[in-house]
Amino acid sequence: MGAAALLGAFLVFLFLVILFNAVRVVREYERLVVFRLGRLHGERGPGLVLLWPIIERAIKVGLRTVTMDVPPQDIITRDNVSVKVNAVIYFRVIDSKQAIVQVENFLYATSQISQTTLRSILGQQELDELLSEREKLNLALQQVIDRQTEPWGVKVTNVEVKNVDLPQDMQRAIARQAEAERERRAKVINAEGEFQAAQRLAEAAAVIAKEPAALQLRYLQTLAEIATENNSTTIFPVPIDLLAGLTAALPKRS
Repeated sequence: MGAAALLGAFLVFLFLVILFNAVRVVREYERLVVFRLGRLHGERGPGLVLLWPIIERAIKVGLRTVTMDVPPQDIITRDNVSVKVNAVIYFRVIDSKQAIVQVENFLYATSQISQTTLRSILGQQELDELLSEREKLNLALQQVIDRQTEPWGVKVTNVEVKNVDLPQDMQRAIARQAEAERERRAKVINAEGEFQAAQRLAEAAAVIAKEPAALQLRYLQTLAEIATENNSTTIFPVPIDLLAGLTAALPKRS
């Protein structure tokens, strides 16, 4: 009787173990790729999934977007400048069956293809393009990587170049170039200001040449400003032209 009870308990335990392995709970963002006797049987989930014990095996695949850092890569640009560039890639699985069947490890494969593509695409650019045309390069990287991962059921949604590390001598050269560019702009702005001032003075001189009285009015205005600003007595010569009207108005002596 004791042996029969022990055997029964063992069978119950074995049944529970098999049942536990046969029942899977699949989340909304996951899928199970099921193989039956080694052959691809299909995709299951989300929710409660029942597997045939022993004859069916399942591999779980996540469908959420994965953020992967691409390690810094040593790149020689087209103008022979050595830089270190790293990036971040965003991708997700859109076909779980292809992600399992077509490639051994789609995460590792995507990482490797991202590194080689980063070196290939950025190595064709000059340093100035690498620093100033980030959006165009990001788009080119995304298209090339996505085209290569498409057979694996992996969709690359975005690629962003994060940092471009330059050698110290190149950083100093760029700083000197930027300083020279700022000095050039300052000189151009100063020259434009002087040119505009000269134009205004020429226009003012033309007006005064046409109307001599304008020069006298300007002279009197300047005297009024001096008298207002300085609390002192100001002696100034009176132009003969101002006295001409007064002398003409006085009665002539016989």
